[in-house]
Amino acid sequence: MSAILSADDLNDFISPGVACIKPVETLPLQKPEEPHNPYEVTTEDKLPAQDHAPAQISLTDCLACSGCVTSAEAVLVSLQSHSEVLNTLDHHPSMPIQHGNLSEELGNGVNEGKIFVASVSPQVRASIAATYGISELKAGWMIDHLLGGPLGLASGGSHGSGFTWIVDTNAMREACLILGADEVATSISSPSLNAPSESISAPKRPVLTSACPGWICYAEKTHPHVLPHLSRLKSPQALTGTLLKTVLSQQLDIRPDQIWHLAVMPCFDKKLEASREELTDIYWRPSSSREPTPPVRDVDCVITARELLMLADTRGISFPSLPQVPISTPSFPDPLLDTFLFPQHESHPNSRKRRRRNQEPLAGPSGGYLHHVLQTQLANSPGGKLHTIRGRNADVVEYTITRPLTHRNPLPDLSHTEQRLRDSSKNIEDETRDDEEEQEETIFRAARYYGFRNIQNLVRKLKPPRTRRLPGAATTTKQASKNNNRSSIATKTTNATAAGNINDYSYIEVMACPGGCTNGGGQIKVDDVGLGERQLKGTDRANEGMNQKQWLEMVDEAYYSMSSSDTEIDDDEDKVDLTMQDDGDDEEGKGKEMVNGIDIRDVRNVLRHWSESTGIEMGKLCFTTFREVRSDVGKGADGEKDRVVELAGRIGGGW
Repeated sequence: MSAILSADDLNDFISPGVACIKPVETLPLQKPEEPHNPYEVTTEDKLPAQDHAPAQISLTDCLACSGCVTSAEAVLVSLQSHSEVLNTLDHHPSMPIQHGNLSEELGNGVNEGKIFVASVSPQVRASIAATYGISELKAGWMIDHLLGGPLGLASGGSHGSGFTWIVDTNAMREACLILGADEVATSISSPSLNAPSESISAPKRPVLTSACPGWICYAEKTHPHVLPHLSRLKSPQALTGTLLKTVLSQQLDIRPDQIWHLAVMPCFDKKLEASREELTDIYWRPSSSREPTPPVRDVDCVITARELLMLADTRGISFPSLPQVPISTPSFPDPLLDTFLFPQHESHPNSRKRRRRNQEPLAGPSGGYLHHVLQTQLANSPGGKLHTIRGRNADVVEYTITRPLTHRNPLPDLSHTEQRLRDSSKNIEDETRDDEEEQEETIFRAARYYGFRNIQNLVRKLKPPRTRRLPGAATTTKQASKNNNRSSIATKTTNATAAGNINDYSYIEVMACPGGCTNGGGQIKVDDVGLGERQLKGTDRANEGMNQKQWLEMVDEAYYSMSSSDTEIDDDEDKVDLTMQDDGDDEEGKGKEMVNGIDIRDVRNVLRHWSESTGIEMGKLCFTTFREVRSDVGKGADGEKDRVVELAGRIGGGW
């Protein structure tokens, strides 16, 4: 559930529909406790009382329903919570790992054990850092100790189980940024050749980000016309889950269901993403091993920053008391992926630091998809200039990349020039300078849309024109006419500031939460009081009279900035570089190809190694599909909607 969908901001709340594919009055059938004579007649007062079990609505049911345009029902679901994490740890012993291999200590009980792995997003670390007034790096170390340290979850429970590896999603986010930029570049040059695999179609321009599950759920249920524009790329959460399940299951020779993956994310909608059928092993499982087994999710459970503190509180652990030092973990079975996921620092050989810094403020707090695409286009366009245009609010920003025209207009004839020189030489210089400044061509257009209020405007612009059914009638509608008028007006302005048609954009970054992912619904809020005094000890933020906007600024600052303690770990090798370089000094004569501080060549080698070592094609590992969700509930019988509305009113619904 995104923060925008809460009652705190009713202006952006989208009311759910009245039809639900899982009506709450549908109760499971009860077996009779005693056999009875079917011909026996009795009075109603002599019938035994029966306690009916309450109706259960799972996350999968929410995804299969189009009666609601939001995912607010996720708060009613008991699955994927901190209680589920503790229950799983208590029911399954953790498989011991030594030197990247399974230990033989469990013996015949290996089938009962599981390997517990976790992935943590940088937005969650920023929320924890702002809460306790520490750096984001130290917040990450505290989370590592809670999940995998001896003073954390492993200190309790029936088996003393903890998480063996805690992965930073920044590592796979780099892969997502590179693949996303490739997807955009290919859609511009040759859209027909942009399909990642035979079973996955290519997105249409403009390409829309698909990393936000709240936005995806909204698009699939209410605006299927935007589905062809969605990027087919998996999110960092899903891509990390696929990597862990595929590599560990093959390297350790265990089943995917023996690997339990927990993701700590900033929003509740990530729970819905983890429940998608497309993000299970049946989509990447090799054809030779396709057995009639139930699908195994790439991400088994998702909790948020607030639930992380609840996890510690339920276990009786004081989160502020956890060590703020690196944790020692066993080596990952694959040496190359071990270096990629857990890079070590020379001065801290036992440390597991972040792979790289978070994005700079210009990239935004949602992973920097648009920023990386823009930097890639600038790196491939010598002389290009980036122009930024703010929209109607801070969550709508348009970007344009221009470059000087290669063919200039011929100079005016000499006689005309001499005449103008006699009038005023100064006017000639000024006018010539203005002409040169306007001699630019637009080579790339992109935009950013955050928040459902802005998203609704976006999907309206992407809506295709409706054709008239009458023979010979015009095929355009009023909306198409408005778009054409808007385009004609925009052409009167300069190329650097023109608004243009929405179809002129090549890429649009879309996120459901206003302000981006640091404002996710699962983040710690300024007025959170239900987290327990034990977990909020050591912070005086509640006494500062701070509002949510000021609190969000602190979280953003923690997300973007690096404290002095971080610089002791992170050296100059992680500095952001916005140009492509080829130093040619490393082995085999292949230099680093740096864009936006990311070694493009290194990440591509890791992805290639991942695909070759598992024997699974890249399209199945890194890409997914989306589909229109329909519901027939309330469409077949008259009065069905009225009945559901009445029922919702009885149980306190707000429809």
